[in-house]
Amino acid sequence: MRIEVTSADVAASRFAVSPLGEAMSALRLCAGQHRSAALDPWLVRARDRYLRLRRDRPAVGALLSLLRRDGYNADFIQPPPSAVGLSFADELAVIRATPLDQAREELARNLAGHHTPPAYARRVFEAPDVVDRIADAIEAAWTELVAPDWPRLRALLERDLLRRAGQLATYGWAAALHDLDPRLRWTSDGADGVIEVDCADRGTRRLAGRGLLFVPTAFGPLISYTEPPWPYAIVYPARGIADLLGPPPPGRTPDAVDRLVGTSRAAVLRALAVPATTSQLVAQLGSGLGSVGGHLAVLRDAGLVSRTRLGRSVRYERTALGDALAADASPTPAERSSGNTR
Repeated sequence: MRIEVTSADVAASRFAVSPLGEAMSALRLCAGQHRSAALDPWLVRARDRYLRLRRDRPAVGALLSLLRRDGYNADFIQPPPSAVGLSFADELAVIRATPLDQAREELARNLAGHHTPPAYARRVFEAPDVVDRIADAIEAAWTELVAPDWPRLRALLERDLLRRAGQLATYGWAAALHDLDPRLRWTSDGADGVIEVDCADRGTRRLAGRGLLFVPTAFGPLISYTEPPWPYAIVYPARGIADLLGPPPPGRTPDAVDRLVGTSRAAVLRALAVPATTSQLVAQLGSGLGSVGGHLAVLRDAGLVSRTRLGRSVRYERTALGDALAADASPTPAERSSGNTR
């Protein structure tokens, strides 16, 4: 797919986090509908909660039977966020407000040419309260799979979002898309250009000054939204998720850095795989402000992190020496996920 953009689309582009999208992506990851080898340790921890969902909530299985890796998925079950700062409840309310006729039309289109759903799923789809049943399934997935980790996940996603927004505003499309996902390519023609998305859709879209919505994700693969009524949007794997939820970095014994600089300081150093402010690190690590600030001061004195003032905030990032010590061999976006567009 080709998305034609102009310089006017830079100013019109937006960035948002979608709690509901994370619930859907986490559910699909648990169901094996896409893969993220770096998150296998999280999958092990979540397995019992996922199996309980499947056992106790038939609508969860019905929802999973709908979803396709290449092809149309009903729009109402995972709308992109319409604004910045939406809560899960805000996004779920959009689903619950879906008119029944619209839901039935989208479900029929979703199932056309798809495999025949099992009998229990067909009963869910034919029920007069199908919208609420699907919404309840998504809410259960959120509660069981994502909510326990959400404060830390949100902090990391927001950091990635701010980094990407700064790249787009300062350096333009090439910089913002450079390491976003290997299935995205940017070709330029002066101030204008084309975003090429490697997916089943071979059509051409034009932003025409409407901009693009960027949504970082912890659990999902690359997803593109290009159909009305939603804005054009790209959901992309965020940086640093493997450091937060995955295994220790490869190439070292799990506690090597911990024994060298201390467990708490090692955690701060690893968390800086993506630059962050002190308050963002506090939210991600669940530690006190004074504790994180003290560890940052020691790491800075040791030449492992540097600091940059941005307005009223101070952002910390690892130096080359800090990267080497942390063995920053985090998976690339291609290694983190092997799914395809929605």
